[in-house]
Amino acid sequence: MGRIGRRGFVVTAAGALAAFATAGDAAARVPSEAASRGRGRRRRTGREFRGMWLATVGNRDWPSRPGLTADRQRGELLAYLDTAVERRLNAVVLQVRPTADALWPSPHEPWSQYLTGVQGQDPGWDPLGTAVREAHRRGLELHAWFNPYRVASHTDPSRLVENHPARLHPEWIIAYGGKLYYDPGIPEVRHFVEDAMMDAVVRYDIDTVHFDDYFYPYPVPDQVFDDDATFARYGDGFADKAAWRRDNINRLVLEMAARIKAAKKHVRFGISPFGVWRNATTDPLGSRTAAGVQTYDDLHADTRRWVKEGWIDYVVPQVYWNMGFPPADYEALVPWWAEVADGTGVDLFIGEALYKVGVTGQPEAWHDPAELSRHLTYAKRYPAVGGHCYFSAMEVVADPIGAMTRVVADHYPTRVRPPA
Repeated sequence: MGRIGRRGFVVTAAGALAAFATAGDAAARVPSEAASRGRGRRRRTGREFRGMWLATVGNRDWPSRPGLTADRQRGELLAYLDTAVERRLNAVVLQVRPTADALWPSPHEPWSQYLTGVQGQDPGWDPLGTAVREAHRRGLELHAWFNPYRVASHTDPSRLVENHPARLHPEWIIAYGGKLYYDPGIPEVRHFVEDAMMDAVVRYDIDTVHFDDYFYPYPVPDQVFDDDATFARYGDGFADKAAWRRDNINRLVLEMAARIKAAKKHVRFGISPFGVWRNATTDPLGSRTAAGVQTYDDLHADTRRWVKEGWIDYVVPQVYWNMGFPPADYEALVPWWAEVADGTGVDLFIGEALYKVGVTGQPEAWHDPAELSRHLTYAKRYPAVGGHCYFSAMEVVADPIGAMTRVVADHYPTRVRPPA
């Protein structure tokens, strides 16, 4: 992300109360329902989350390139699932909606261009359906990973397929930082992206709905995310635009939580935010970090609140820094997140930066094959930590400098089930 960050793609009280009053009774019940799952829950003996992200945006992990035959695509996918089993993992987080598109036959959005090279073109098979079936056959959970608001990695709507919702509703989109985004402040947009994601929940036996760290986009120097008109129309009751933006994202999280449970109570809802909520120098509740990006302030995502109030089932903060890294030390962030999650009933898993291992230009720690293993050893000090997830699948396969082999040898002697 060109910052201390992820994946190389890189309110006033009255206002809040007024906003959530319109979110509906079902959404308002989410925190109390989470509480009923058991405050103070700790890691269960014999269960541990061991996951890997399988990214499709830009053909990062899979498919290896667009335009492969259906058989080749299927073969590559199954090979990743087999590798997860070999590495004694138990969950695969598959990106099924990377850019307002779909890796299943969606009635709402076009087929993803990352399959065939042509947006909207049927690949001749159902990747999500196959992934769910084959993951479960191997004893793996399949977490369906959605990006709510990213539309395209360019700013030209005419390059989108003709019937793309962003072309049918040009008032929904904002160009920023060389990309197109849906405007999170428009209620119709929020309802539409929820509908698009819920289609997969209803039609497939997925284990989890999974969001990553992209809500409002990461800040780009000297550029403005131009939602002034939207704020003027919908921002009454808020002290400033930042509080209104956070409310928009809170609504998305609350409404999705309620809709998922209403459709299928057993399907979990997890979010993988950027690892720093706020620095302690900004907020005494924040972490002992000096990160240039703070999720609360820059992405307008109040991730700490979602955990503290039990709006989600699990959280996977992207603690993508080495032990001893001054701006964002792994040894500072893991205990901070453990304190946040402890007693909430929300499971905590730590996102691990396998993609940094052995990479030229990364701090020296990432050139030590034992660094990741030390992460897991350190995290075991905190009972609230229930497992780890690795970014990403390509590196799980490639095993740079043997770091993943070391993790498996040191920490995964046998396969285990993920937390229930």
